[in-house]
Amino acid sequence: MKILIIDDDRALCELLAELLALDGYELAMVHDGKLGLAKARTTQFDLILLDVMLPGLNGMAVLKELRQHQDTPVLMLTARGEETDRVLGLEFGADDYLPKPFSDRELLARMRAILRRTNVSKSDEPTSDRLSVGELSLYPGRQEAKWQDERLDLTSTEFALLLQLVKAKGEILSKDYLNQAVLGRALHPFDRSLDVHVSNLRKKLPQRSDESDWIRTVRGKGYLWMEQY
Repeated sequence: MKILIIDDDRALCELLAELLALDGYELAMVHDGKLGLAKARTTQFDLILLDVMLPGLNGMAVLKELRQHQDTPVLMLTARGEETDRVLGLEFGADDYLPKPFSDRELLARMRAILRRTNVSKSDEPTSDRLSVGELSLYPGRQEAKWQDERLDLTSTEFALLLQLVKAKGEILSKDYLNQAVLGRALHPFDRSLDVHVSNLRKKLPQRSDESDWIRTVRGKGYLWMEQY
């Protein structure tokens, strides 16, 4: 797996290079926002670790520009403890976030959860497999969603969330279950990551004929994918 880290903390980058090499990853390092964006655009990476505070171009701007052209998974790294930074990163299309300082185990766990969502084994999920419900078609093997043959521009996290909801259409899935199944971790108090991903996904889906959302919030219980009509 090829990982790009865009972070101006050179000491941290060196430590991460050693850690990730031991875990079998290949790491490229860039310490400037503009250069990091250029690197991400010209080289294929499996995952990008992106710091928020960067010289040249901050991490939010890098992510916003990147999402206009690519769906490479992004794990945001932030030294700020402010919830607004985390939510903004998710709204701009980050797959997850990790506040600094973080432990090696936590970083690797977050990375593995994202990579599991984006690297489905072809032997387990043939690309010809399709899950269809109404006008929506999902292709798990290639992480692709289509509405009336029009491709939906989803991040890996949004696709994983949509897949879970559609597979259980008409049934309520708890936030605890979805957080574990989609983000790979238990739901903690005040963690709004799942809610933000649901909100982003809703914006990318067409409205139903009655102008309601396909994803319904069941207060105090979770979310469910509505039946066709």
